[in-house]
Order: sequence, then structure tokens, then C-alpha cells
Amino acid sequence: MMTLRENAMAIYNRQQPDRYFDLMDAIQLVPDPVLMSGMVPQDGLEHKDPWGTVYIYKPEAPGPHPHVTAENAVIKDITHWQDTLVVPPTRGLDWSAARQVADATDRGEKFVGVMFGGGLFERSHHLMGMENALCSYLEYPEEMAALLRVIADYKIDYIHEMGKQIHPDIIFYHDDWGSKQNVFLPPRVWREIIKPLQKEIADAIHEEGMLYMHHADCICQPLVLDMVEIGIDIWQGVIAQNDIVEIQRVTEGKLAMVGGIDGPKIDIEDITEEAIRAEVRRAVDTYCPAGRFYPGIPNGICFRPWNDAIEKDELAKYGREWALKHPIV
Repeated sequence: MMTLRENAMAIYNRQQPDRYFDLMDAIQLVPDPVLMSGMVPQDGLEHKDPWGTVYIYKPEAPGPHPHVTAENAVIKDITHWQDTLVVPPTRGLDWSAARQVADATDRGEKFVGVMFGGGLFERSHHLMGMENALCSYLEYPEEMAALLRVIADYKIDYIHEMGKQIHPDIIFYHDDWGSKQNVFLPPRVWREIIKPLQKEIADAIHEEGMLYMHHADCICQPLVLDMVEIGIDIWQGVIAQNDIVEIQRVTEGKLAMVGGIDGPKIDIEDITEEAIRAEVRRAVDTYCPAGRFYPGIPNGICFRPWNDAIEKDELAKYGREWALKHPIV
């Protein structure tokens, strides 16, 4: 029987796996110092991260969210962003907790991964608010490009530092480039400002011998060929609102993907067990034939425990059954 890592690499390399499953099951995320410094308590109160952004983590919420107002925004005027931006350090951090988990992980069984949140686009709107960021990309492109240059340099430096400290196998890079309806920026603007810097980040990840898995649980279909050109190895968070079959066709299998199960559709109270199982089977039947696909819920889980348990049970059963019935020759 394959280990989780071996099974994941078989899917990635178009070889015969034991089963089709969510790639996240094969990754051991470590508590790196940047991740831990940005954690906020789930108390519903305002807390600042190292960049100065205010976050609130409500008791009933699945995670913390930025709470940027005109008063607390780090950058209130994009034409003077240098006056208020303070970039956190990347050196001299305490890697002991991350190193302990990395050292204890059997890398034959699982990948060691780092969750690298606050991508270029997300960090920009966390610093100034979504509305101001979107307007600034259109009205002040040179200033936004200069700001993102600084953020990218920070990320590239930290990538090399994490490679030196614990050498992760995979970077779980987080940057939502769209909503459930469309991408946030006109593709032309995204390509002019974000894409070149994202390519540099991808190059740094690969220089350290890591896989680049990009999380974006949103519409990214207009950008998928760019994602291939950037060098993204795996797109995690592929929502069913994308035409996934068409994306598999146009990218010619060059972009491995994780997701496809419609989480919001099955994470509701009034749903039958069979409806949940049917959605899992639909995703496997529809997207796995093209290869290099890991079926799963784009945001990782159903928040209702009963729904989540059924989804995972069906994926474990049907993912193995489908692999046996559809051998790769």
C-alpha cells in the first residue's frame, strides 16, 4: 500500500494511485513563526497582525477576517504608502516549534508544508481596505506596483529563510484573486502588476526545491494559462463554479488541481446523506478522468460535522473504488 505522499505523487505524475483523495491529507503543516505571529484569538475583539492590519475572529466564525476602516487602515493614501508601511522582519525569528514538527514528520509518509498567507493581492487590500485597493489598482497602478514590489521582496526573502530553516516540501501559498462570480481585477491589470512579481515568488519557491501550491477558492478561470506560465504546480481550492473540465483542456494537464466538490451545496442542514455522497461521486467522475486531480472541498471542510464526516467517508470509499476501476496504463 502506498503512503499518503507516494499516492499524492502518483496522481501528480500521472501514475496509478491506490486512491484519489484530497491532497491536504498528505501535508503536515508546521507552525512557522510568521504564521504564528499572525494568529489572533477567537474572542470577537480587534487585534493587529505584524503588518498593522486589524483582524477580528468572531466566536461563530470559521476564521479571522480583516476589519479595515478609514480610521485604522495602515495605508490611508496610496501616494504616501511609504510613510506608514512597516514591513515585519524575516530574520531572527524563533523556528523551534516549526523545526520540532518538521523533524518529527515522516517525510516518506507526508509532505512538510508551510501555509504562507497574505499573498500580494490579499495583503494589499488588508493594508488599505478592499474598495481603496481596487480603486488604487486602476487609478494609481505605479504606486500599487511599488507597494507590491516591497511585499514580494518580503515574501521572497522569507521563502529562502524557511528553506534554510526547515526546508519544506511544499508551500501552501494563499491569495484569493476573485470571488465566486469573477476575478477581482481586470485580467490586464492583474497581468501588468501582480503576475511578474508572482513569477518571481514562484521561482524562489522552486529554487528552494519546493512545490508551489496556490490556494484560491474562487473564480480563476480567466487566469489559468497565466498560472501555468508563472509556474504554479498545484491550484488548491478549485471551486465548481469554474468550468473545471474546460480548464483541464486548455491547460493540457500542466496545472494539477485540488477541489471540485461543491462545499456550500452539501454543507447545509436540510440535505440527505445520499445527496452528499452523490456530489462527491460527481466530482470524482467528472474531474479525475483528465488526471492530476485531487478531489476535495475547496476550503477544506464542511463546517457541519455530520456533513463533513459523510463527505470524507464517501471520498475515502469512492476514491479508492474509482482508482481500481480506472487503471492508468
